[in-house]
Amino acid sequence: MSPTNHFYERIPGKPGDVGGIPINRAMPTARRRLIGAWCFLDHAGPAPLAPGKGMRVGPHPHTGLQTFSWMIEGEVLHRDSLGSEQVLRQGQVNLMTAGRAIAHSEESLSDRIHLAQLWIALPDAQRFCEPAFQHFPELPHIGQDGFELTLLTGRYGEEVSPVPQYTPLLGVDIASGSEAATTLALDTGFEHGLMVLEGAVTLGIDGNDERLEPGSLLYIAPGLASLDLAAEGPARLLLLGGEPLQEQPLLFWNFVGRNGEDIQRFAADWNAGSGVFAGVEVRGYDGPRLPAPDASQLHLRASR
Repeated sequence: MSPTNHFYERIPGKPGDVGGIPINRAMPTARRRLIGAWCFLDHAGPAPLAPGKGMRVGPHPHTGLQTFSWMIEGEVLHRDSLGSEQVLRQGQVNLMTAGRAIAHSEESLSDRIHLAQLWIALPDAQRFCEPAFQHFPELPHIGQDGFELTLLTGRYGEEVSPVPQYTPLLGVDIASGSEAATTLALDTGFEHGLMVLEGAVTLGIDGNDERLEPGSLLYIAPGLASLDLAAEGPARLLLLGGEPLQEQPLLFWNFVGRNGEDIQRFAADWNAGSGVFAGVEVRGYDGPRLPAPDASQLHLRASR
């Protein structure tokens, strides 16, 4: 904890594997389950893919959230139950709004992959909205003191991302090709998180220096107006922000709900192909869909 005015906390990520790709899961963890409406963050790669060993994630469901995929290197083919078929390439974002129910599959098409996979919890008024898929091949770029900032969502300075929002959010990819230093402007009403994806950086907060490397997330509570950033060499990090979410979403597997009954119903409906998932299927994927784990005995708690 900072000895002055602003609370911040270093949160270790959790290593794992998704579809054959090594990942580091920064959220949710026991210590931090939300940053604004951001409720999930996987950093996948960077990793080479051996022939025949690429990422294959079979059809699986989502409810009550948006998936936000930021491709840093490589290509992934997205298919969903709306009939969308889209290759996500370097420097692009896919935004899939699950709403009441959607299913999708993912397959790597390249011999190397590096991406950030995020989820956004939908607010109560939209969590049962119609599902949708949007692809964003062009995003704003900002040069700042030797860093290149790619504005994934929200506003930074005079630039505004074309990616739409249901709640106020910020997402910025920040990269340097060599040693560099700058000051990042922050919204004092947002809580923020920073995760280094490559290299190492030092963050100056209230006169304290925090060195950050891949594998952990630095959470910063609302109230901070700026942050000093210094890269020791080539580096990349992700800056997330958002207004603290007043609602209390529950996360289980690929679902976001508001109570245990929600989650149990979603899991049962997906496995039976009934209820909200009646007729929800992904065409074109040549493999089985993923079954939902049994949720009937779970005691679930809210995300914050």
